[in-house]
Formats: sequence, structure tokens, C-alpha cells
Amino acid sequence: MFRPMLKEFKEFALRGNIIDLAIGVIIGGAFQKIVTSVVNDIIMPPIGMLVGKVDFSDLFIALDRGHYASLAEAKQAGAPTINYGMFLNNVLDFLIVAFVIFLVVRQINRFKRKEDKPVTTKVCQYCHSTIPLKATRCGHCTSELDVHPA
Repeated sequence: MFRPMLKEFKEFALRGNIIDLAIGVIIGGAFQKIVTSVVNDIIMPPIGMLVGKVDFSDLFIALDRGHYASLAEAKQAGAPTINYGMFLNNVLDFLIVAFVIFLVVRQINRFKRKEDKPVTTKVCQYCHSTIPLKATRCGHCTSELDVHPA
């Protein structure tokens, strides 16, 4: 009873789509780390400077109505906080990842559309010009074409 189920699981796990999915998840996780670093370390600091020297990752609301100099200080005091600065960073992370995925899917769809187009032309075997697929004579060099080219 256990052996057939193990065999079935092995077939499922080693199927090409599952392995491709696993690789995609791993690469996606690594890509997410890069995007998070870009947002937190490159994009948000200049934006913070433009809006008045604000560190977005340190923006929070203390729910105990205490006054804390930083998020770290509030956490050390055990105060419950709403970390809206981190939320803004995460929204920007998401938007960048979503945009990159959109660009990748868009390019894949372009490639698929090119592959799906039916062949409507061929190359003349004598002058190498492009001619309609059903042509029996080349419109460029006027050569008679083989009905069944080799």
C-alpha cells in the first residue's frame, strides 16, 4: 500500500513541470532579496531625503501612545506598533516584482505569438528571395519552382 503511493509521488515530483516550478520559486526568492535591497538601500533613501530626511523603515505609530525616538526603541520597550514605513517599502517591493514579472510574461507571449503564426512564405531556391508559399514561379527571378522542393 505504501510502496505504490511512494512510486506515484516520485513520478509526480520528478515530472518536468514540478522541477521547473521549484527552480522558479528558488530564483524568485533570490530575486526578491535583490529587489528588497534595491528598495531599502537605493530607492527609499533618496526619496526620504527629498521629503525631509525621513527614513521610511523607521516610520511607525505607537499604539500605547508613548513617544519613542525610533522603531527599535519602541520595540525594545515592548510597545505595540503599526509599522507603516515598512509597509510602504513592501508595497514598493511588490510593485517592482510585479512589473518585472509583467515584462517577462509579456516577452514570453511575444515569442509564443511569433511561433504560432502560420508559415505563409518560402525562399526561392534560385535567387533566395522571399516569395508566397503557394507560388510556382518566383516573382523576382521568374524561375519555375519545384512543386515539392527538396
